[in-house]
Amino acid sequence: MPTWRPLTPNDITGLMQVANEIHPGLPERPEVFINRIALFPAGCLALEDEDGRLCGYAISHPIRRRCPPALDSVLVEISADADHYYVHDVAILPGLRGRGLAAECVARLLASDAAQGYSVAGLVSVYGTEAFWGRLGFRSVVVDEDLASKLREYGEDAVYLERVLDSQ
Repeated sequence: MPTWRPLTPNDITGLMQVANEIHPGLPERPEVFINRIALFPAGCLALEDEDGRLCGYAISHPIRRRCPPALDSVLVEISADADHYYVHDVAILPGLRGRGLAAECVARLLASDAAQGYSVAGLVSVYGTEAFWGRLGFRSVVVDEDLASKLREYGEDAVYLERVLDSQ
């Protein structure tokens, strides 16, 4: 059974293979992932199969509420006034879906020390995955024009979702 472990810069080649397969229409440069690992390693996980191959990943980090970074952008820092835990991406190769691995990953991220102190988590749902995220407690929210503009970068079906976290 594949297992989640910390993501490291050494995983970038495998991560890019997964990202390019899953998100061909939403490309992000390797520098973006290296940047997130460097800035917030506690929010980055790799899914490794029994043969040691990367078959999924997760990227998450704090942001200011409803102010996610633009697609394919490098961050200078995690904002000192971050008040929201952002799940940037949970990507799993198609052959491994339906096994509860994404739900396990999200539960692990949101229960981690990294997410402690945040009362809300958010994410951008793409590819019609809103129902999946809904089963994990995320709900759509009304967004302002700035966030709506960012969502358009992710495609016509992109929806911003939030989940109230258990008292931290």
